[in-house]
Amino acid sequence: MSDVKPPQPDRATRTRLRIIAAATELFVANGYGATTLQQVADRAGVAIQTIYFNFRNKPGLLKELVDVAIAGDDAPVATMDRPWFAQVAEAPDADSGLAALVTGSRTILERVAAISEMVRAAAAAHPELREVWPEHGDPRYTVHTAAAKALLDKPGARPGLTVDKTADILYALLSPELFLTLTRDRAWTPAAWERWAADTLALQLLKPGVPDRE
Repeated sequence: MSDVKPPQPDRATRTRLRIIAAATELFVANGYGATTLQQVADRAGVAIQTIYFNFRNKPGLLKELVDVAIAGDDAPVATMDRPWFAQVAEAPDADSGLAALVTGSRTILERVAAISEMVRAAAAAHPELREVWPEHGDPRYTVHTAAAKALLDKPGARPGLTVDKTADILYALLSPELFLTLTRDRAWTPAAWERWAADTLALQLLKPGVPDRE
């Protein structure tokens, strides 16, 4: 077994991530509009000038917060270039590709669902945030469209489906809103949500006769 440890983030990166963590806690708990950058600075243990230096302004901090929540880190790697999405694209059949997609989506939704709700509320009250959470060209739909194309090219996909319809189904059932409805409002565990989503999507997107998951 190798004793080589992955490189640790440098001081500047740790500071940025501490600011993002503090902003996430405060924005979700109190709302974007009600939270000041001074409060974020106090929670993160930094000077407010450090926030301006790293993120320029409050919308810039929110945008970075959303990006890190979706990715799980601050590396400049697009979702479709992430290892979990490669498992979807490279799966040998639609069943295993769909399973990888649902598992990856659960991991992201556990981080981003509550943030998504907060950002939507903030964008409705603050027009300057529309570029952070656009009304058109939703990047989440772009990812689901790529997943739909990959799944429909694999053996085991339900015949007759179009990419658009498949992407719409994925977009709806793997949405932050539905995840919150079941895990927060109805107290499902994330694991229970994952099993339900996988089973429901299998009925919609796989050929009849694909074995049920346990």
